[in-house]
Amino acid sequence: MRLILPLFLSALCLAGCSGEDQKPQRAAPLVTVKPIAKATFTDRVEAVGTALANEQVVLSAPVTERIESVNFADGGFVSRGQVIATMAVAQEKAELAAAQAQARQASQQLERIEALKARGFATAASLDQQLALANAAKAAADQSRAAISDRVIRAPFGGWVSLRTISPGAIIPAGTAIATVSDISRIKLDFTIPETQLSMIREGMPIDAVSAAWPDQPFRGTIATIDPVIDPATRAVRVRAILPNGDKKLKPGMLLTVSVQASQRESLAVPELAVVGDGEDRYVFALDGRIAKRVKVKTGMRQNGMVEILGGVKAGQPIVTEGVVKLSDGAKVRLAGDKPQSGTAKAKG
Repeated sequence: MRLILPLFLSALCLAGCSGEDQKPQRAAPLVTVKPIAKATFTDRVEAVGTALANEQVVLSAPVTERIESVNFADGGFVSRGQVIATMAVAQEKAELAAAQAQARQASQQLERIEALKARGFATAASLDQQLALANAAKAAADQSRAAISDRVIRAPFGGWVSLRTISPGAIIPAGTAIATVSDISRIKLDFTIPETQLSMIREGMPIDAVSAAWPDQPFRGTIATIDPVIDPATRAVRVRAILPNGDKKLKPGMLLTVSVQASQRESLAVPELAVVGDGEDRYVFALDGRIAKRVKVKTGMRQNGMVEILGGVKAGQPIVTEGVVKLSDGAKVRLAGDKPQSGTAKAKG
């Protein structure tokens, strides 16, 4: 027993040492490497705007009167000068007839006095008095004609009318809305941008607008006017763009998301997955042979899955684009196509 126990312990030690020698070694991480190239980055101004009609007017009753006729259909199109509605004018026509009769009488009397004045039988004062009476009678007739004209409501321009809310025979007070006429052949899109972005836009620049009603159809237009005054409360400037609206899909009052392409530039770019952060600093892993070295970089804007690189690396320099989470500074890496490493070490005798 004294001889067997030492031999048994020695065998156990040899077996333990042999197990440690045969423990598998960790393989170098497999990564994807690509050279840094340039990409196009676009500066954009994003805003939210409200659609307005090219021209819009609310036609209201000029006086309190009874509606005789309504000459438009709900949501129908009216031409410029078309009669929208007429109001009762019987009293005004009677007043016009009386004024016209007085005007004729005053005109005839004026002619007789002028003839007498020419022969020396009338004074200049009587002639002036009759001339004033004739002019007053003519003005009264013109006033009656204007009152009749005011009671005929016409469209000031061609456009689409709103839904009808009045009916013939109703007596409406002055100021009551009869119809809203909107010219939507094109749309005015008003939006605001911060004054800090004012230098990025100018008149004539193209814009893209998207409506929630038509999310898959962008509407394109141009900036027409930039308000010369900045709102001192919001420090924002109002911008107006014009959008063609031949298919009448855009309606006044719609909310649209606006995107203005301000400028484009070519810059170095890397995929977003290639950039790692450490506090406020940003790094990429540049490849030196098969060694990954962490390099601090200065980044710009992010766009389409790419990050703009403003400094720290050079064009064409190979960097790790996939697998950076497995790396540390100075780590050895493996590329696709490399020969696989041996997973175990040979047992030592």
